[in-house]
Formats: sequence, structure tokens, C-alpha cells
Amino acid sequence: MIRVYNHYISRFTVLLISIEICLLMIIFFLGVGIRFHYLETSFIDLLFSQLPGAIVFTLVMIACIAAMGMYQLDSKLDIESTLWRLMPSLAIGFAIMTLIFYLFPELYLGRGLLAIVISLALLLILITRMIFFRWPGLEVFRSRAIVLGTGSGAEELLSIAEDSSILRNLNIVGFVPFYGEDRRVPASVVLPKHGSLASLVNQCDASEIIIATQERRGGGFPIQELLECKMHGIKVTDIATFFERERGHIRMDSFYPSWLVFGGGFDQSFFRTTVKRIFDLLASLMILLISLPVMLLAVVLILIEDGRPIFYRQERIGKGGKIFQVIKFRSMRNNAEKGGQPQWAAADDPRITKIGKIIRKLRIDELPQIINVLKGEMSFVGPRPERPYFVDMLTEKVPYYNVRHSIKPGITGWAQVRYPYGSSVEDAIEKLQYDLYYVKNHSLFLDLIILIDTVGVVLFGKGGR
Repeated sequence: MIRVYNHYISRFTVLLISIEICLLMIIFFLGVGIRFHYLETSFIDLLFSQLPGAIVFTLVMIACIAAMGMYQLDSKLDIESTLWRLMPSLAIGFAIMTLIFYLFPELYLGRGLLAIVISLALLLILITRMIFFRWPGLEVFRSRAIVLGTGSGAEELLSIAEDSSILRNLNIVGFVPFYGEDRRVPASVVLPKHGSLASLVNQCDASEIIIATQERRGGGFPIQELLECKMHGIKVTDIATFFERERGHIRMDSFYPSWLVFGGGFDQSFFRTTVKRIFDLLASLMILLISLPVMLLAVVLILIEDGRPIFYRQERIGKGGKIFQVIKFRSMRNNAEKGGQPQWAAADDPRITKIGKIIRKLRIDELPQIINVLKGEMSFVGPRPERPYFVDMLTEKVPYYNVRHSIKPGITGWAQVRYPYGSSVEDAIEKLQYDLYYVKNHSLFLDLIILIDTVGVVLFGKGGR
């Protein structure tokens, strides 16, 4: 895995994006060469004159492909699923490039030629992906690891490792028994340890040791052997760090409080806060400008179906536990909670109106929260704000739940693009694991990834890494 700020990206993903960036650049210049073949212009002059257009074209296409979740490598990789995700992403790229050509005529390539270039991109990217994921040489990008422990944590790691579509970055070669721990993995994957841990690692040609045991007290824990391994350049990774790195969440049952205290992340510096505020304002104003016609249509349809009020205001918990009024388009019938206590909102909630069902599915009901962002009560990206009733309940039942209130809540977030719609305490715990990851590792880079993924979730129900 490659670490960009505090977010980990698969080496497979980086390599694939790099290949497709080069491919798209070549395709663009091929189209330019076809269009301008009759001009008496040297290739170098043509290259520099059309380079801005090539960069814009490539970035737009890569963003559209990412929005469809096509860089999320734990998804199906067969030709049919790849084709059905690639076609709409390139079609949207075509529409965006047409708009860019209209706004910036100097980049104009011609819609007919652009269609040819996009069709060529569809064919070549499809072929490239089929070759890429069947290339035996990809094995060199997979690290080899040994797991210390054979208990429940090791059992879960084994189940993940057996699904190669989930764990593409790592090859777990075996498990080392820990003193006094019950074995929960098959005997066939347990490594015989006759010498030191360092010699076993060298024998297995491994580069990493994953510590999957919760019990680390007493004389059985090989701290000196682990230190020796680390001094010889072998990576020693806690299971909590492993899940954070490989799965993009922080497991509630796999870390110690000290791991949160002494670990990295949790950047609340003035610089990060300022950058995030600028990003919030720019993203909100851009989305407001783009979505204004859709918002006006939603207002009309809500009025026609169920009358007033158009907006729905509700108390939510913000940064530092401060209560504020969140603003949304009303998607439920009037008096949905009349005479009762607050209820979890479910995906097929009977209280939702017909128009409400549509605007919820497309996330249109969330758009008025741009006002909350502009007022500084929310960020564009962050943990979703929850109601005081549920916060009180979850704080009592879920350890560290209040950590998510150390930053501003968001319209969209890491949990929203990584976890399906939740409507229970169990779902709240699962989503908290992603919220903790975001609070610990949030950066402008991660915000941009979430923004791109959100587009895919809204348009196609797909997201990417």
C-alpha cells in the first residue's frame, strides 16, 4: 500500500491509474493528430499547444471512471461488469467535455472526433484491464506477511485472505501460534517455529508481521524477537493498523485506547482547518450552482404532492456537541413522528412520500444543507450529524462514539460512500468505524476522493476507493 497523507492507496490502483492516464493521453493526441494532420505544424508545437486540453480530458475521464468505483479493486472484474460500468462513466465524461468545450473554445476538439476518441478509449481501457488483471507479473506487487496468533483475529484475517478480490495487496503465507491462545485456524496454515521469529520470516521470504493476538502481557509475547525483526527492516503491524490500512476503517474490537492516543492522525491544526473551510466553501458553491435547477424542481414537486412545508428542520449534534438546526428537503409526510419518540429512518420507511423516495435515493434531500455549510455549522465532507436522542443512546452503548464530534459533521462522508444505508444501533457501530477512520485521517486528498465517490453513489449507487 502507498500512503498519501494518512490515506492508503493500493499499489495495484496506483499502477492501473498510471497506465490509464498514459493511455488516455495517447488517445487524445491521436485524435488531435487526426484533426490537425493537414496543418504544417511540427509534432512538438502541436504537443505543447494541445497539452492543456489533454490534461483536462484525462482528468475528467479518470474522475468519471473513479466515480463508478472502477478503481475499487474488491469488485467484480469480468468483462460484462467492467463494460457496464465503463460505458456510463465515459458517457458522462463526454457530456462534461462538451460543456468544457463550450466554456473554453480554445480546447475544442470537435464533438464528432471526441466521440471517436471516447469510443477508442472504451475499447482500449477494456482490453487493458482484461490484460492487467490476468498479468502474472502482478504478484511482485503483493507483499508476503506472517500472522502472529491463531485466535479469532487470525481467523478473520484468514477469511479475508482467502478472498483474493478483497485482499489484493497482501499474501498471508502462514500463522505463528501464540503462547496460551486457542487455535481458530486450520492446522495446515500454521507455520512450525523451530528457531527465532526472524529466521522464520526469512525462510518464508516475508516482509511483514501482523500481530493478531489481543493478549500481549506476560512472558509469552515475543517482544524481543519482534524488535529484532524490526531492526532488520521487517515491518511489524498491529491488526488495528492492518484493518485501517487495508479496509479503510478502524475496528472497534481490534484496538486499544493507547493506539488512538499515541497513533498518528487527528490533525486539527489551524492550517488543516483553514484548508478544509476553503474546500467547503468552494465545493458548496459549485454544487449549489450545478444543482440549482434540480433543487427548484424538487420544491415544485414537494408542493404538488404534499404541500408545505418544503424544508424540514431538525436538531442535530455538531462539532463539540453543539446543537444546530439541519436543513433538508422534506421527504416524509407531515407529522411523521407525531405522538412518538424519534425513529431510525429506514431505506423503505413507510413515512416517506413518493417524491421523498426519489429525492432520498438521489440524495437531493441533502442539498439544502449547503446553507449549513455556508453558515459554518457543517463541512461538506465529514461524519453525518445525528439527532441528540440517538447520540445520547449511542454514547452509552458505543465506546468512543463522541470522537466523531471532534470535527464538523458533513453532507457526505467516508461512511456514506463505504457503507450502505443504516437504520439500527448495529449499523451505527459499523458506520462509526468508518467515521473514526475519517476523523483520524481526514485531509484534502481524502475529501476529494469522497467527493468523487459521492458522485458515483448518487448517479449509479457505485463508489470507488
